[in-house]
Amino acid sequence: MSLVLAPSSAGVPVLLHWGAALAEDDDGAELLALHTPAVPHSALDAPRLRGVVGENVTGFTGTPGLTGFRPGSRSVAPRLGEWRWSVADDVVSLAARDDEAGWAVEITLELTPEGLVRQRVAVSNTGDDVLVLDQVRCALPVAARATELLDLTGRWCRERTPQRRPWLVGTHLREGRHGRTGHDATLLLAAGVPGFGFGHGEVWATHVAWSGDHAAYAERTPEGECLLGGGELLAPGEVALEPGGTYVSPDLVGSYAADGLDGVSARLHAWLRRTLPLTTPRPVIVNTWEAAYFDHRLDGPDGLGALVDVAAEVGAERFVLDDGWFRGRRHDRAGLGDWTVDPAVWPQGLHPLAERVRAAGLDLGLWVEPEMVNLDSDLAREHPDWVLRGRRELPPEWRHQQVLDLRVPGAYAHVRDALLALLAEYDIAFLKWDHNRDLIDVGAAVHGQTRAFYALLDELRAAHPSLEIETCASGGGRIDLGVLARTDRVWASDTIDAVERQRIQRWTSLLVPPERLGSHIGGPVAHTTGRRHSVAFRAATALLGHLGLEWDLRDVGADERAEVAAWVSLHKRLRPVVATGRLVRGDHPDPAVVLTGVVAPERDEGWYVVATVDSTVTQSPTPVSLPGLDPDARYRVSDQTPAGHQALGHLGDSWLDGPGHLASGRALRELGVRLPVALPETARVLHAVRVH
Repeated sequence: MSLVLAPSSAGVPVLLHWGAALAEDDDGAELLALHTPAVPHSALDAPRLRGVVGENVTGFTGTPGLTGFRPGSRSVAPRLGEWRWSVADDVVSLAARDDEAGWAVEITLELTPEGLVRQRVAVSNTGDDVLVLDQVRCALPVAARATELLDLTGRWCRERTPQRRPWLVGTHLREGRHGRTGHDATLLLAAGVPGFGFGHGEVWATHVAWSGDHAAYAERTPEGECLLGGGELLAPGEVALEPGGTYVSPDLVGSYAADGLDGVSARLHAWLRRTLPLTTPRPVIVNTWEAAYFDHRLDGPDGLGALVDVAAEVGAERFVLDDGWFRGRRHDRAGLGDWTVDPAVWPQGLHPLAERVRAAGLDLGLWVEPEMVNLDSDLAREHPDWVLRGRRELPPEWRHQQVLDLRVPGAYAHVRDALLALLAEYDIAFLKWDHNRDLIDVGAAVHGQTRAFYALLDELRAAHPSLEIETCASGGGRIDLGVLARTDRVWASDTIDAVERQRIQRWTSLLVPPERLGSHIGGPVAHTTGRRHSVAFRAATALLGHLGLEWDLRDVGADERAEVAAWVSLHKRLRPVVATGRLVRGDHPDPAVVLTGVVAPERDEGWYVVATVDSTVTQSPTPVSLPGLDPDARYRVSDQTPAGHQALGHLGDSWLDGPGHLASGRALRELGVRLPVALPETARVLHAVRVH
């Protein structure tokens, strides 16, 4: 791909092209001359080009890049000049100023080795009084042939729902006002040629790397500009720069691909793997929430110790103690903020549990929700002024809790010191970090609260470099590159219904690599929907992610435990490919058929899960393409679904029942494989391995 930046005749930098690769000897100035518009009637008397920042004062009619005002004085929009350029490796820095308005601006454009574009803006106040920022927006140009938009929306337990629409003249604006990223956040805002899919079509996509309020937009102007942009969504007066003060925007991250959404994701996944490497292999998790809730007895057949033992029996490697371990936390209406072990439940602290976990060969994880507080807590009683609010009256309660104002130094220190004390006393490998409410009626606090959250994570990671952290926000309410820079795993949704998870994980993986995507085998009946599924369907749905178990295995018989153990063993066999391979998501014509795969970097093998989430349109599914393999290599394709009781398995004889068959990678992509009649809510695991 190529990014072309060239100066106009007035010296203003213009982002001319972001997209398909151009020739290395193409000259930016020559290309800009070829794309300088004529002067129409009833327009400015000179050709107008949008600079790298959209400036309405120069005649640009779209979303402005910079707006602000000075209280009590004449508002002067910045008109940037005196542009200075500097280039270091693949990073371009552009600096400009407007002395009359008192603005100094530095724009950074980075092209990563993976082909991502990262853009950010720093604004400094060079005036003599306060500069209040309204908005700071970054934007990237998109080819006019991209006439279709795709974004995501959602709600609790139905995150990442895709929606498509034509891209017409005007602005399509998505704003998040939750104080966190939000269950309805779009993750990526994508524009593409008509009909683009996972494996085909040119696509341009952007993401705002910020965990607070934010805006993302797609814009076509009447003059012909096509832009994808976004930035932090600031409340009135939220960022007020004193003279000499500076604000730095979140990154706008852009990913272009000529081969569909899989190509867009491949750049993002590769960049995250290079810049934020994870410890591998990713340990299989058992989480206690849907198994035990607030029942924290250790001993006896119904105790947590029995759950530890069966977790080890099926092959788990990490035991995560969820909510209920800290002082006063016998239900969800009390205790948040008092982050010390409850002596009434754990009279010897967590040491007996930690010893039991270690003796079983597992490591220990712990649930926390440090940004929240219950009014029924010692913390709230001692420091009521630490509860975040926008007025004297408290905000409405949400899940019986309020938000702790981490901008207050004492509140921040209280949380930090409590967590550091836990990490010092216990050998804790993993924190499940939750955030179970929106920030409502908190005034202009979201910017500062988000920065404090980042600082808290940074301090903990600096003190405990090997600590792993999961971001959970009542499921998938805070997933973005800002939080991913500081955590190791996401909890995509509070639902573990396998049908819902097929969709949620598919679209969350647009941004999140599969090895960071927490995917658990739930119990037979999903608590959020009431659906009942076989072990095979639940396990196949969780297989190609960071595997876990969210299920009370103490009540499971020996045969079913053996089936679970077989799925865990299969996951361990393929997880090196999950952690390094390219994710592929098939474009099947039948919406009932969902294909998800990972292909090894050398393309010597690929693993595919083919799931039916509904009744198929045809008697048996139409052929399923296996994408991503070397077209000129030959592969043996076989069914690797573990044996077990899949009550609604495939019907009739099939090649799945044999040792497999040989075909070229090209044939497997173009001709695909034909599966037998498959009833709803069943799944198969296919393996393609290179033979020569």
